[in-house]
Amino acid sequence: MSSRRKGRELALQILFQLDLVKTGVDEAIKAFWKTQEELPSEDTRDFCEELVKGAFEHHEEIDRFVEETSSNWRLSRMPVVDRNVLRMAVYEMLYRDDIPTTVTINEAIDVGKKFGSEDSGAFINGILDKIAEKIPSLPQKTQR
Repeated sequence: MSSRRKGRELALQILFQLDLVKTGVDEAIKAFWKTQEELPSEDTRDFCEELVKGAFEHHEEIDRFVEETSSNWRLSRMPVVDRNVLRMAVYEMLYRDDIPTTVTINEAIDVGKKFGSEDSGAFINGILDKIAEKIPSLPQKTQR
């Protein structure tokens, strides 16, 4: 498994926790690492933490983007895993110019399939494809 894939999977777990237990992002990250038997590489941890902090910091913008794009689905009605995979992926799409959108979408689908329901992959794919169509029309992507 690649370092970034592992980072995404770990980030999803932290974002899931943040979604259910309202706490500070730094507290959640620190608590999460304490629960791990073996810490991943520093690169993996750094990537994971950037995804968590970025998705958390920009969650209002990201959530608005997801809700405007998803037909008949309020964010609060989405499964927690799917919602947080989408948050993480949209953060990457908007703020990480070094990661191709197609890679972000494929990774999100795979992570969603692994941790979500039988329908998560298709659901995530549909929403992210629509968001990807909108991104070129946005002002210059913000650098991280």
